[in-house]
Amino acid sequence: MPFIHTPDASASDKTASMYASAESNYGYLPNMYRAFGHRPEVMENWGALLSSIRSHMSPRRYELVTLAAAKELKSSYCMLAHGSVLLREGFTNDGLAAVANDTEKAPIDAVERAVMAFAAKVVRDATSVTQQDVDGLKKHQLTDAEIFDITAAAAARCFFSKMLDALGAAPDHVYAERLDPSLRKALTVGRPVTGLA
Repeated sequence: MPFIHTPDASASDKTASMYASAESNYGYLPNMYRAFGHRPEVMENWGALLSSIRSHMSPRRYELVTLAAAKELKSSYCMLAHGSVLLREGFTNDGLAAVANDTEKAPIDAVERAVMAFAAKVVRDATSVTQQDVDGLKKHQLTDAEIFDITAAAAARCFFSKMLDALGAAPDHVYAERLDPSLRKALTVGRPVTGLA
């Protein structure tokens, strides 16, 4: 249960529209949409921001950056959600668990490893990021624009993950139902998944 009452679809036309669209896309109403039920325009603007950030990145890079940020934020919801996307993008259960548990030993390349480490540092303490960190990414042939995109994706995740956790939005039941138990355990870095052991 969330920490605040979340409205049903009768709250407003915008809430009803947001819920209906989410149910159409997912096949159920994700808890993240319920959390924004009082302010559907915030979710709409979040979606626009996210779309603008993602439009300049490959899906795989975006998801790996987001996973690194979510892990640093201890966001089970976002780890499970974006881990599920990476499974659809071709990761195996074991490969994804390795990414979640120990990026240094994960089946990703050196550029992806550097990008994830940078994203984690942005989330952990952005004031600790130095020119040397940025130059390290440039050694992997990343451009200033690509470094901006990685930073934006990591920083934006802080807003969304913290909103969900602060409001008590539990990870959706589908992650308990659809993910392998050992993978689910690896991706559950904060709030537990309820519904299945």
